[in-house]
Amino acid sequence: MSLFSLKRKNYHIPLETQRQQWFKHFIVAFMAVFVCYLTVYLLRNNFKAAQVLLIEQNNLSTTQLGMIGLAFSVAYGIGKTILGYVIDGRNAKKIMSFLLGISAIISLVIGILLVTKQATAGILFILWGANGFVQSPGGPASYSTITRWTPKMKRGKWLGFWNASHNIGGALAGIVAFWGATTFFNGGVGGMFIVPAIIAFIIAIFCFSVGHDEPEELGWNSAPEIFEEPDEQGEEKTKDLTRFQILCQFVIKNPWVWTLCVINIFIYIVRIGIDNWAPVYCIQALGWNTHDAILTISFFETGALLGSLSWGWLSDIMKGRRMLCSIIAVAIEFFMLIAYSQVTSIYSMYTVLFILGFLVFGPQLLIGVSVIEFVPKNALAVTNGLTGTCAYLFGDSFAKVFLGYIADPTKSGMNIFGYTLHGWGATFTIMFTALIIAGLLMIPVALKQERIIRKSTILKL
Repeated sequence: MSLFSLKRKNYHIPLETQRQQWFKHFIVAFMAVFVCYLTVYLLRNNFKAAQVLLIEQNNLSTTQLGMIGLAFSVAYGIGKTILGYVIDGRNAKKIMSFLLGISAIISLVIGILLVTKQATAGILFILWGANGFVQSPGGPASYSTITRWTPKMKRGKWLGFWNASHNIGGALAGIVAFWGATTFFNGGVGGMFIVPAIIAFIIAIFCFSVGHDEPEELGWNSAPEIFEEPDEQGEEKTKDLTRFQILCQFVIKNPWVWTLCVINIFIYIVRIGIDNWAPVYCIQALGWNTHDAILTISFFETGALLGSLSWGWLSDIMKGRRMLCSIIAVAIEFFMLIAYSQVTSIYSMYTVLFILGFLVFGPQLLIGVSVIEFVPKNALAVTNGLTGTCAYLFGDSFAKVFLGYIADPTKSGMNIFGYTLHGWGATFTIMFTALIIAGLLMIPVALKQERIIRKSTILKL
């Protein structure tokens, strides 16, 4: 693992010089993880874009495609914590770039198998699951690199800017995949995997080679020392501890980490409940045509992009009050969810979904920013990964499987505590409940953050 070790130096460079040169070096590291994570989506959302052709050209059923997608989600959720643990204490940027290269190779193999008509559902299940596993630490690794470089008062803004990478990558994925298939493979679905794989492999090499994972690799001080911020993450307490001891003491036994994990589950239920089912809801409940219904995704994602760019910056302006910002977002979101359940006209629905996208991605981003501020920097990736694991294994799967079952008109619904949940009205009841629980759980975290901020202010004085 020496290839991925952090090569720290100590040149005793004046802090003023470090502050002057900070942005020049930071932006290189930031762009490396931004572009790397953006590229990850070229090898993720290409599968969504390819599904129609996989049915037409390779005779796969929707059930088989669903199982292949499930393999990705489960492996992705589990991998976030496992690989996050592996990354901590090592060069997260290089590991992330290396795994992007592995993902590119897997996608290339899938494309070749599709071109040669050797791709069975079972083989795709295994390969796509492996792809989900190696892609899983992309978010935690990016959070780790950006957090190591940024002081607390700049962190929310830059993590928010980074969060837009998945919106951009997701939007480009289908375009790149379709272009690759039509330009080089005469419309063959294999091109939707081979061409993005080649592009991703080149980008992986580039991102691996440029930038540093933290200021200490330049012989500098840590980011809090450069910007003269107090040590809030217990760095001194971890010097003599192993990574496993750090995991147990500062993550597993940390009630704030687990509180934020639970909050993230409920936030994901609402996010996926809207994002995944909005088109189906508009067709089944409102009688829309397919074209108008599919456009709901675009408006939701556009609002999400704006939210990604805004909420972290807003939380920095509020001096790190991440959960207070999240509570404000959830409160407004509750009323917009009421509007979502009531409006029927096309443009009113598009407006509501745009606002909901903006609001939903606020808490989702700020949970990730908050949780890493409760742990030492040697546990950043595994902690962020843990919140993602909980979100995907419980929130994402619940929203996709159970909300779909409850809304299904051909099913009898679900009985919970003597109440039968069935139909779209019941799905809204669940999302309202999830929002209320998330908002209530945010209150003690917000109060804890307030105490930390006031203590920090006193120390500066």
